[in-house]
Amino acid sequence: MAKKKSLFECQACGHKSGKWLGRCPNCGAWESFLELNEEQKKSLQTLQRTPKSAALPITQINEEKIERIPTGSEELDLVLGGGLVGGSLVLVGGSPGVGKSTLLLKVCANLAQRGKKVLYVSAEESAGQIKIRANRIKANHPNLYLLNELVLENILAHLTQEHYDLLVIDSIQTIYSEDIPSAPGTVSQVKAVTFELMRLAKSMMLPIFIIGHITKEGSIAGPRVLEHMVDTVLYFEGDSSKELRLLRGFKNRFGSISEVGIFEMTSKGLVSAKNIARKFFSRKRAQTGSAATVVMEGSRPLILEVQALVAQSGYPNPKRSTTGYDANRLTMLLALLEKKLDLPFNQYDVFINIAGGIKITETAADLAVIAAILSSFRNRPLSEESIFLGEVGLTGEIKEVMMQDLRLKEAAGQGFTKAVIPNKPLQPTTLKTFIVQSVEKIIDWM
Repeated sequence: MAKKKSLFECQACGHKSGKWLGRCPNCGAWESFLELNEEQKKSLQTLQRTPKSAALPITQINEEKIERIPTGSEELDLVLGGGLVGGSLVLVGGSPGVGKSTLLLKVCANLAQRGKKVLYVSAEESAGQIKIRANRIKANHPNLYLLNELVLENILAHLTQEHYDLLVIDSIQTIYSEDIPSAPGTVSQVKAVTFELMRLAKSMMLPIFIIGHITKEGSIAGPRVLEHMVDTVLYFEGDSSKELRLLRGFKNRFGSISEVGIFEMTSKGLVSAKNIARKFFSRKRAQTGSAATVVMEGSRPLILEVQALVAQSGYPNPKRSTTGYDANRLTMLLALLEKKLDLPFNQYDVFINIAGGIKITETAADLAVIAAILSSFRNRPLSEESIFLGEVGLTGEIKEVMMQDLRLKEAAGQGFTKAVIPNKPLQPTTLKTFIVQSVEKIIDWM
């Protein structure tokens, strides 16, 4: 009698192996392989089976018209590309308490008020807990239905009896299928549940939001294939102890991923941030170690305050600490200042903070970081009317940033009168510009 072959599956990424491995060769996770039983193998083969279909020339394919549904949230519509698309499967991830459930419950209420029938499936909270949140954010409407259910088959049976215009699953890691003999949140369960929801969305043209948990590494918990199966992946960023939240798109089959939604947590829930320009910087008297810059979040310019603290170090290895800025880039800039300006930063602790809790992911703030460091080092305040724009290279050259004219326009609109930039602007500006093309010239300007 032939011996049955064993099959092991990584519970972190879904990689399969004919034998048990201590470390997954695909994702590097340790002791994550579990052996699949015969029922799991059979269900896995069922999921991987694809129907036969004929291939057609692309010239015979009709273009699909995309109709978007406004969600009632301007910032969410911006990130989605103009609104929710019928039949789309949208994954929303974020750390606990950041506001995922609050935002989607409010979206459900907005659509319900416009005559849409919405189903909110909660597998983590009771209906009474959701009711408390709904009262707080004023999301009560008879067209909004709540369902406490963990079993996928029961949810699908409910959807076949009632017609809904939107479905929200909170959360994907807690829903399980009775056909898969494994615990909720495992690779097999998450893949099977997501596959069925995707099939449901496409067959019924039903838009579906699914909420996903975030791991310590900052990624959606569960297999990476989950992000490949859905149409759109949105991540919430922000500290639950602060008011501002950022919603970024990392995948969108129906729009761009360059836009960022900015929300504000209030007593009425997450709302679209209004007049956000002054939430990231303060126009007080000039202070040492403070410089303003303009970064682009999608198509929106934001003025940020870069704060620096340079203090004499009492240790052989001085400290380098950043909040909202790349620590490796700070190390590079300090090494450049030591070489080009002959400043002894190897004897000083340097701390960088981006006010407002936002994270800078572009290099346009390099010049502002250097200006703030030199201001703190020399104990000389910078003008509160000045803005700093420029990317600093390893040679000490200061390079022009993209969309410089748009950034300068935003700075002028917020009352700034001076701009330190590497090149003259292409369009006329009311700002008085100072051209600085190398790091050595910064000392002369200051």
